[in-house]
Amino acid sequence: MPVHSVEYLHASWRDLRAVLALEEACFGADAWPWIDVLAALSLPDAVRIKAQVGAEVVGFVFGERRDRRRVGWISSLAVAPGHRRQGIARELLRRCELELSTRQLRLALRRANEGALALYLSEGYRQSEVWPAYYRDGEDGLVMGKSGGANAG
Repeated sequence: MPVHSVEYLHASWRDLRAVLALEEACFGADAWPWIDVLAALSLPDAVRIKAQVGAEVVGFVFGERRDRRRVGWISSLAVAPGHRRQGIARELLRRCELELSTRQLRLALRRANEGALALYLSEGYRQSEVWPAYYRDGEDGLVMGKSGGANAG
């Protein structure tokens, strides 16, 4: 299979179908409803970046600023199963953090998502709390955070 370079581009409502398909492929029952994906792709202040190989969207990240723009939330981050372990999630995360440019960064993930946990720990995130039975099947959510960096805020 030929190696294609990954492009990182701003996503828009035009990417709705591709992002919905990725949400379903990556999160199953936890996938966001279409209206939430459309909002994330349309709201003016949201950060939304897609990873694209050729014409195919293979990953995305959504971020938003909260608490008077001091806290950035990485709301959703996904990479298609066939494109994992290539650094795409790490690059999406870093680009989202940079665009959010907030003093604090936070995110939540399933307790059992070892791959995501390893990524976030390697990027400086630390667990700050547990949301018991956060997911539909009763699994806990881990909340992680880190400082946003010197140029944030």
